[in-house]
Amino acid sequence: QVQLVESGGGLVQAGGSLRLSCTASGRTFSSYIMAWFRQAPGKEREFVSRISASGGSTVYVDSVKGRFTISRDNAKNTVYLEMKSLKPEDTAVYYCAAGNNVWSSRATRYDYWGQGTQVTVSA
Repeated sequence: QVQLVESGGGLVQAGGSLRLSCTASGRTFSSYIMAWFRQAPGKEREFVSRISASGGSTVYVDSVKGRFTISRDNAKNTVYLEMKSLKPEDTAVYYCAAGNNVWSSRATRYDYWGQGTQVTVSA
């Protein structure tokens, strides 16, 4: 079992930055692929980014490329999402997810989810 707790969300003006953190319980964090998803009101949950277990491979949705950076610190059981040049359309609840042997952008492939953290970007 893995429990995930996100933090770092908040209200920011367009063009601003935030760093989200997701800390996992358990001793097997380093074996999981980690991902960030987001869900805006009235919309489906959307893949944002994922990172391999070692941290050597990353994938981003096109809309955040060049603005968001995913990273992980396996010694701290934590995955991060650095968000820069934020836009109002980035407003959503952001969720981190953990998956075992899954290299996918599909939410259904991930086994564990955090409770989410709200990110609101004002125009």
